[in-house]
Amino acid sequence: MTLAHDPPRAPDLLALDQQVCFALAVASRNVITLYRPFLAPLGITHPQYLVMLALWEEAPVSVVRLSQRLSLEPATLSPLLKRLETRGLITRERRPEDERTLAISLTPRGQEIRAEAERIPEGILNRLSMSLEELESLRDVLHRLIDASTRATAG
Repeated sequence: MTLAHDPPRAPDLLALDQQVCFALAVASRNVITLYRPFLAPLGITHPQYLVMLALWEEAPVSVVRLSQRLSLEPATLSPLLKRLETRGLITRERRPEDERTLAISLTPRGQEIRAEAERIPEGILNRLSMSLEELESLRDVLHRLIDASTRATAG
């Protein structure tokens, strides 16, 4: 019991619920779980979906450029690309002008599933029961956090 004359206590800086890293980790797991039923009919996982989103914006693209866009190491990206190629959604080809550069392109099927994927954002929005404005604001704050943490780790 707190008496009126007791000084307020400082929050416990190590309390789990006070940690940004904890909130981000749980939110990330929960949101990714929401995507699974939408991605299952496409036959892709959430990490593969992120690759496809980048390729629907820009393809063909080099592995180096794609890894930069996704903030993934090429060694982490490579197995994702192999699985997408096995599913017939992308091709990986050496560029004739530079054999060291691997170009990633969409197959016709990879282009076709974009139309199926267009229903995913609305489905996620409906499942979250949050407004578009709330999610856009959250996204913008997260981009600022990504930028700040990138600068902090680089410096």
